[in-house]
Amino acid sequence: MELKDLFLTPLYLGIFYGIAFAVRKRFTNPINRRYFIPALSVKFVGAIGLGLIYQFYYGGGDTFNYFNHVKIVYRAFGDSPIIGAKLLISHGEYDPETSKYAGMMEWYRAPTEFFVIKVAAFFGLLCFNTYTVIGLCFAALSFCGMWAMYLTFTRIYPIAYKKLAISIFFLPSVFFWGSGLMKDSLCMGALGWVFYGFYHAFINKKNITTAITLAALGIYIIISVKVYILLSFLPPALLWIFNENNQRIKSATTRMLLKPLFIIMGLLASYLGATKLTAGDEKYDIEKIGERTKITKEYLTTQVVSGSVYNIGEIDGSIGSILKVAPQAIIVSLYRPFLFEARNPVMILSALEATLFIWLTVNLFYKTGIAKSLRLIASKPILTFSFIFSIIFAIGVGTNSGNFGTLVRYKIPLMPFYLSALYIMQFMAKKAPARRPQLNNPRKLRRLATTE
Repeated sequence: MELKDLFLTPLYLGIFYGIAFAVRKRFTNPINRRYFIPALSVKFVGAIGLGLIYQFYYGGGDTFNYFNHVKIVYRAFGDSPIIGAKLLISHGEYDPETSKYAGMMEWYRAPTEFFVIKVAAFFGLLCFNTYTVIGLCFAALSFCGMWAMYLTFTRIYPIAYKKLAISIFFLPSVFFWGSGLMKDSLCMGALGWVFYGFYHAFINKKNITTAITLAALGIYIIISVKVYILLSFLPPALLWIFNENNQRIKSATTRMLLKPLFIIMGLLASYLGATKLTAGDEKYDIEKIGERTKITKEYLTTQVVSGSVYNIGEIDGSIGSILKVAPQAIIVSLYRPFLFEARNPVMILSALEATLFIWLTVNLFYKTGIAKSLRLIASKPILTFSFIFSIIFAIGVGTNSGNFGTLVRYKIPLMPFYLSALYIMQFMAKKAPARRPQLNNPRKLRRLATTE
């Protein structure tokens, strides 16, 4: 961070808040309006805090590596706007005009990292290449997608709007790691748009053009940065769409006849989507995923010396070995680190969140009963989707990480969905009181829980 960060950050914060207050009425309703500015504020706190932690605690890291590359692109624009523009639209290819600058960038031929650099460089042109302001831009972009996620959840189950705000916006790991100049900020925002788009285009079937546009934008960003998030999302999302539409068929016979057909179609679409999206990809090709999981786990484990390594069992590179350690991967992703495993302030926050997940899960299943809890999950398609997505994603990140330091960042996409599902189950399991305040009337909430 530089001196200009101190002067320009307050100015741009004022601009961002001015825009937020101007558009708040358009994108909120009487229920959720109170959360709009606080949710945006914690994203800004996360973006600034991320930079400070990396600078003064870690002494450097990925966020500053991205920014160092952005400086080179910004310098290219200063020398020649045409050369700078060529760098922004390049895909790692050699060009005599850009080679001087490309040669100084280690990640020029790393597609996922260079995509983040391009986005950051674009924002840098709007703010005199100021690190903190670029971080605020990433936070604002991420917030837009997560607000779309929140609107979707509250439209599905409006009575839980308070708890849903906590699960989506106010988990420390989510707003810290998902707000600054990092891949995770782009992915969290993009995942929110994809979730919003799938629901409104295929289930709610309103504002279809907007929904498809946002979903397409989110899919493009996720494919460009972390395609495995989309691979985890697609199968449960297709099942979610089927379950929602299947429940609307009045004839029980027709529902039973169509169910196997749609399940087969969903599985086929998921397989084709996964293989086509990853074909030829060095990291995520389905045929190489077991081997890459083994290599990544071993690398991350050997790189960490802070005592945060965990071991879930032997992975030999085969899909079978991944399935064997899957239960351990789920536990480590959802419920660890335990409090006694925390070794630094960041791990303590993650351990507190994991403890919350443990308490809510055990408390809910104990009070409700395992059989009834499973029936609740099966009866509510959004719960089925959220838990399946969380489990698939937990297996993926749990087997690929190998240490809590990286796991705490990798797992944030599943956290809002898992916690939201738990809170929705809480409300479903409760018996309705004899008298409710008018605002808590489900029908009234359903009418209010829309911005369309």
